[in-house]
Amino acid sequence: MADSLHIVCPHCAATNRVPEARLAQHPSCGQCHQPLFDGRPIELTPDNFDAQIARNDIPVVVDFWAEWCGPCKMMAPQFARAAGEMEPRVRFAKLDTEAAQEIAGRYGIRSIPTMIVFKGGREVARQSGAVDAASLVRWLTPHI
Repeated sequence: MADSLHIVCPHCAATNRVPEARLAQHPSCGQCHQPLFDGRPIELTPDNFDAQIARNDIPVVVDFWAEWCGPCKMMAPQFARAAGEMEPRVRFAKLDTEAAQEIAGRYGIRSIPTMIVFKGGREVARQSGAVDAASLVRWLTPHI
């Protein structure tokens, strides 16, 4: 099954083996039967962050944000629009830096919004500042 990918369920954190050819067919989790992708960013917490970053075989782009941040709120619909366009080739996720200060510190988040692309658990690209959906898609395309 060399053409299968490991996809972590955003609902129960079970790791699913999904044939790459079936990604666009709206696969569901084998454990909780919820959709693995719904075209919206998932919420990350200290409890699920490491599993989502390390165990997904697809790139994961994380928006590090905070509730009090005006540019973060302004960019949220753009990030969601890009998720709808690019999933399931990329997992989109959001991490509230106020609720997960240790993780924000681990990645040296100094300004928000900051987006980091992870592949195989490693950071491969980073961008700070609010962007529109088209700019976000252009920035992500070389990393997928």
